[in-house]
Amino acid sequence: MGKFSSFISGILVPLVFLLSSCQNKNQVVVYTSVDQVFSEPVLKDFEIKTGIRVRAVYDTEETKSTGVMNRLIAEKDNPQCDVFWSGDPVRNGVLQSKGITFPFQSVQTNLIGEAFKDPENHWIGFSARARVLIYNKNMTSSDSLPKSVLDFSNPSYRGQFTIANPLFGTTTFHLAAIFTLLGDEKAKYWMDSIKQNGVIIAASNGDVKRKVMNGEIAFGLTDTDDAFEAMKESDAVGFVFIDLEETGIGTLIMPNAVSLIKGAPHSENAKKLIDYLISQETESKLAVSCAQMPLIAGVKVPENVPSLENIRPMKIDYKSVSGKLEDIQPWLKSWLEK
Repeated sequence: MGKFSSFISGILVPLVFLLSSCQNKNQVVVYTSVDQVFSEPVLKDFEIKTGIRVRAVYDTEETKSTGVMNRLIAEKDNPQCDVFWSGDPVRNGVLQSKGITFPFQSVQTNLIGEAFKDPENHWIGFSARARVLIYNKNMTSSDSLPKSVLDFSNPSYRGQFTIANPLFGTTTFHLAAIFTLLGDEKAKYWMDSIKQNGVIIAASNGDVKRKVMNGEIAFGLTDTDDAFEAMKESDAVGFVFIDLEETGIGTLIMPNAVSLIKGAPHSENAKKLIDYLISQETESKLAVSCAQMPLIAGVKVPENVPSLENIRPMKIDYKSVSGKLEDIQPWLKSWLEK
């Protein structure tokens, strides 16, 4: 029996190791800052379609976009992740500047317009959101809302509005874009003005949504996906696009962005996942689940999904905004602590 057991063990141990190795190869690791409720179904569909197992790491609501980005920076010399799927391109730009992403181009990436991808293909955009004002109809009317974020400093809005924590998520992206357009001096003056005007700092975009829905605050700055979710949950909620005037700074358009990680352990599977994300199928799913606006022509969307054709976009260079985001972090922290 001893010899027989040794013989069986001699067969089983290598077999188990081989199976484990095959399973490890047939997978892809993705870090994402996109809300799990929206990103997970897309990743599950990819698993079903390809047979490739997806191991996903999600950000928390409070550290949106920052948690997984910092993890990727910490893992630079020993990459554990294959694909970074962000809710905006700014974090991808930060990772690119640190040598963490790797250029990738395929037939699918050619479907995306030049304005929404990195010229060197370190990130590719798809399915966009926009920054909007969400408001409580019982507390104010759409006609009474600011026409621009720059109007937040108007004394008539004192203590009536909220923004998410400026150190995280799309709020940081929006502020970095404003700093890029206005210049540091004017942007800092504007931020100091809204603080003096009683801006309420919410924990996150989701918290902005809750405060407005519950009637704690009249209006707040958030993203289209949160606005649509709020309108599903409450008839008292509406939203408007801002900064649409020709003389204004424009509405911030925020495409999802996906990057291949340099030294990705499963690079071939990573490329397959990136191609799946940059597809009409994925854009259609995100239009239905969270009202995101497709960047690929011909995608069918629900009637309530706005068209980019009717929005005047903020004219920004996403790479410059990525650099500005890092530059202003210390100042934003001190502003928050004042």
